[in-house]
Amino acid sequence: MNSSVCIAIDGPAGAGKSTVAKMLASKLGYVYIDTGAMYRAVTYQALTDKINMDDTVAITQVAEAIDLSLKVDAGGNTRIFINDKDVTQEIRRPEVSKNVSLVSRIPGVRIILTRLQRELAAQGGVVMEGRDIGTQVLPDAEKKFFLTASVEERARRRCLELQQNGYPVEYDQVIRDIILRDEIDSNRALAPLKPAPDAVIVDCSGLTAKQVVNMLLSMVSGG
Repeated sequence: MNSSVCIAIDGPAGAGKSTVAKMLASKLGYVYIDTGAMYRAVTYQALTDKINMDDTVAITQVAEAIDLSLKVDAGGNTRIFINDKDVTQEIRRPEVSKNVSLVSRIPGVRIILTRLQRELAAQGGVVMEGRDIGTQVLPDAEKKFFLTASVEERARRRCLELQQNGYPVEYDQVIRDIILRDEIDSNRALAPLKPAPDAVIVDCSGLTAKQVVNMLLSMVSGG
């Protein structure tokens, strides 16, 4: 596989994008870029600074001001840093998940982070995942996939992930949050969540991450 290739993976919350993208990048020897984590980082910082989530100007200023970086650790995991502080775990807190869609629909924030994401992908050899990679960030990506699953399956996965990370959550609340996030992400005016016209749609319901990765690998290797 040509190392200059860019692979875009999009999909709704809880579809397994991060796990699949990370595994796929590892298999290919590519760099994994989690764009959702970048929006979470801005959200985390805005919450830390006690900024009202309706104050779009102040949140955009946060995105402009913070020194946001992604670093790969010895285990191949991507770590998220704000001003040299590792916030990889903090950005997964439920309160960040609840507010990240509000932050990600702010045009100024999207412009700032899209520019950074394109810079990260400029050399190719990346697997980038998010919600608008194939449609907005990397519209010329050689391979595009849109991962989805039933809302019940996505809620179950997200609930398990949060509980494993030490955040006590209830399934009913998680499914409500996912439905609301789907609505916000799909209906925002700028860069809404939707498959790119040339993306391959993969329903991950009932499939393991390994099965999905093998499916994508066969499509990537097949040209």
